[in-house]
Amino acid sequence: MPTNILMPALSPTMEKGNLAKWLKKEGDTIKSGDIIAEIETDKATMEVEAVDEGILARIVVPEGTADVAVNEIIGVIAAEGEDAKAAAAPAKAEAPKAEAPKADAAKSEAPAKAEVETRQPAMTAEAGLNTAGKSVSGDRPFASPLARRLAKEAGLDLSAVKGSGPHGRIVEKDVETAKTGGGAKAAPATVASGPAAASKPAAAPLASGLSDDAVRKLFAPDSYEEIPHDGMRKTIARRLTESKQTIPHFYLTVDCELDALLKLRGELNDAAPQKDGKPGYKLSVNDMVIKALALALRAVPDANVSFTETALLKHKHADVGVAVAIPNGLITPVIRDACHKSLSQISNEMKDLANRAKNRKLKPEEYQGGTSSVSNLGMFGTKDFTAIINPPHATIIAVGAGEQRAVVKNGALAIATVMSVTLSADHRAVDGALGAQLMQAFKGYIEKPLAMLV
Repeated sequence: MPTNILMPALSPTMEKGNLAKWLKKEGDTIKSGDIIAEIETDKATMEVEAVDEGILARIVVPEGTADVAVNEIIGVIAAEGEDAKAAAAPAKAEAPKAEAPKADAAKSEAPAKAEVETRQPAMTAEAGLNTAGKSVSGDRPFASPLARRLAKEAGLDLSAVKGSGPHGRIVEKDVETAKTGGGAKAAPATVASGPAAASKPAAAPLASGLSDDAVRKLFAPDSYEEIPHDGMRKTIARRLTESKQTIPHFYLTVDCELDALLKLRGELNDAAPQKDGKPGYKLSVNDMVIKALALALRAVPDANVSFTETALLKHKHADVGVAVAIPNGLITPVIRDACHKSLSQISNEMKDLANRAKNRKLKPEEYQGGTSSVSNLGMFGTKDFTAIINPPHATIIAVGAGEQRAVVKNGALAIATVMSVTLSADHRAVDGALGAQLMQAFKGYIEKPLAMLV
């Protein structure tokens, strides 16, 4: 019996991927463990291994195909001794169901599609939310965790509740009002009909209140180049929008003197052992920042947490993600258990992860998870900035450039190399004083870097 090759789920959140390349062609013999194809996700390019042996009887999805759904049949393997031509049709996973004629299917689908298109609620320009409290990025209502829980317990449909909180956010009192009024119970969808249902509405508006077409009309047709969003850009846009809309950020900035750290870094690099005429490591300031943050999280364990609606997850290890710029986006590979690794280990591991990230060769487990993260724009001369938290993290530090500044020491002016670092914290999980303790510990390790070696 032929065996179907299915589009694999290369991460827990993957729903679609691009079939970048077939490494086998129809008629080729396949052994278990052979690399047969390359799949592109929004973050990386992954290799697909065969789990069965036989002959590649048919390639169902050609290479270069985008947005292939997980578990969709992409190829068929004929078993040993089986006629490859006879096995070329995809094997059915279950008994086929009777299909309605295409014309009838089109008729039944059209009203539902028209209803979805014509029932777009109006948007509030300043927050990118519709009047029913839904986010632009999807159908998930914009509600507080408490409101969401109360609505679930009461069996209320949050999409029918009007929010009175900031930017239309649904809060506790809105749910209580809906419960007493009884106007937010889930109701079956109605099918639109008539001319209004058949008409095609304007494109959904952006957070600015302008539709895609309206934005284009603001510019002369020949004054711009249109670059379609790839999977990575869509994921970045979705995740950062969700982060800013659902996580109450607050920010704390400290100035760290770098002179002692720069001196130690130079001495450690000079002492690096040689291997094949090259130093065994070359520490960067960022390597030492990663280590300092990991040690600070260990020193202030209550800040090494992730927020869920039912509990705080207090992590036993400090796994530090590091934002790496790659073509058309960014990715955050993770240095696991960084507080227990030497500076040279962190440096070499970070170089390897960054190189493979730029070639989209990271494995999902190398960039997913983590307990906090570092975003460093100091190498671009940026003095200070604030970063957006990357869930499930509760904190992220934004690192600016080290520069010489006038400082006061013992009542007298002096010159020191100073770096501004800003903590973004999730106020649901980390309170102000706790965030200040974390930054105090971080500053201590940066200004007294010998403590990172013991």
